[in-house]
Amino acid sequence: MRLLSGQRAWLLQRITAVYLGVFTVLMLGYFVFFPPADHALWIAFVGHPVVGLLTALGVLALLLHAWIGLRDVIMDYVHPFGIRLTVLILSATGLLVLGLWAFAILFKAWLS
Repeated sequence: MRLLSGQRAWLLQRITAVYLGVFTVLMLGYFVFFPPADHALWIAFVGHPVVGLLTALGVLALLLHAWIGLRDVIMDYVHPFGIRLTVLILSATGLLVLGLWAFAILFKAWLS
């Protein structure tokens, strides 16, 4: 917990927010001007190494951003230690499952 306390957590949250904002604007802009016509084009787009890498970084940024935010809210508003620990573990487990699922999808797109 010490690693993500205070100024480090604040800075990491701001950095991930900037990355996610830029990534979202770029992706929305791309899809507005060049929408994939079918599933094959979508897979080709996501399977491109640069897009895949940027998307993987986006997933990592989103998970880190969500963890810092959830952790801070839980630490501030859930006071009994046992309940706080349980909620933190459930939150971390949920984020881990979602992250693994996202990377499995990206890996599957890279293979095809």
